[in-house]
Amino acid sequence: MLQTPAIILSLVLASIYAAVFYLFFGRRLRDLFLFLLAAVVGFASGHIVGVLWGFIPWTIGQVHIIEATAVSLLFLILARWLRLDKKTT
Repeated sequence: MLQTPAIILSLVLASIYAAVFYLFFGRRLRDLFLFLLAAVVGFASGHIVGVLWGFIPWTIGQVHIIEATAVSLLFLILARWLRLDKKTT
């Protein structure tokens, strides 16, 4: 189970990813919330993947940074694609 500093670090990194993604691809404030949700869920999923694989080369404390970042970016790209698909219909 993650301790409080690891949870805070994870939320901060996911929020930074969402904010940067919003600066490049966001148009409305609603997009920021969508990207924040996608980044947090993706970061948590990536961390779980890192724990299950047991891949430990780059961690900060308990947080599997590489896996969590990769899956978070994947979720952000998926959220952007779904948002664009919804706007065309």
